[in-house]
Amino acid sequence: MDERLKKQLEFILEIDKEKNIFRQTHLSGHGRNENDAEHAWHMAIMAYLLKEYSNEEVDIARVMLMCLIHDIVEIDAGDTYAYDAEGLKTQKEREDAAKERIFSILPEEQKKDLIAAFDEFEANETSEAKFAHSMDNLQPLLLNNSNGGSDWKEHQVTAEKVYSRHNKTRLGSEKLFQITDEIIKENIRKKLIKE
Repeated sequence: MDERLKKQLEFILEIDKEKNIFRQTHLSGHGRNENDAEHAWHMAIMAYLLKEYSNEEVDIARVMLMCLIHDIVEIDAGDTYAYDAEGLKTQKEREDAAKERIFSILPEEQKKDLIAAFDEFEANETSEAKFAHSMDNLQPLLLNNSNGGSDWKEHQVTAEKVYSRHNKTRLGSEKLFQITDEIIKENIRKKLIKE
C-alpha cells in the first residue's frame, strides 16, 4: 500500500473515535445522549435541507464539510458543553492541540484543506461558516425542545445564556433565528429555561 493511502485510511479509522464522544444533548424522544458523529451528520443533512434559509448564497458542500469536521477535535479535547463557563476557558487551547495531531495524520495537502475548513468555521466570518454555525446551534435546540427542554432544565440554563449562544444563528439565517426565538420563548413560558 502506498504511503498516501495508508495515511488516509489511518485518518478514517482515527475519526471513527468521534462516535465515542457523547454530548450533553439527548436524542429526540428522550433517547440516550447523542454522540459527536451523530450531531455532525445531523447538522450536515440539515444544512442541505435548509440552505434556502441562509442569509446569503453559500457553497453548500463547504458548509456540509464544516458541519462534518467541526467536532473531530473533540476526540482529544472532549466535548465542551455550550454553557460550561469553566470548560470554555480552555476549549480553544485543547482543540488547537487536537486539530494539529488529528489532521496531521493525513497527507499534507488534505491536512491543510481540513484545517482551513475547521479554522474558517471557528472564525465564523464567511457566509458558509455563519450558516454552519446556525446548524450547530439549531440542531441541539431542536433536540432539547423535542425532549421537553430536559437538558436546559437539568443544567439550569438561563434565557440570557441561551440567547447569547443563539444570536449567532441570526448571522447565518434570520429566518431560522425567528424559529429559534419562538422555541426559546415557549420554553421560557414553560419554565424549562430560567428567566
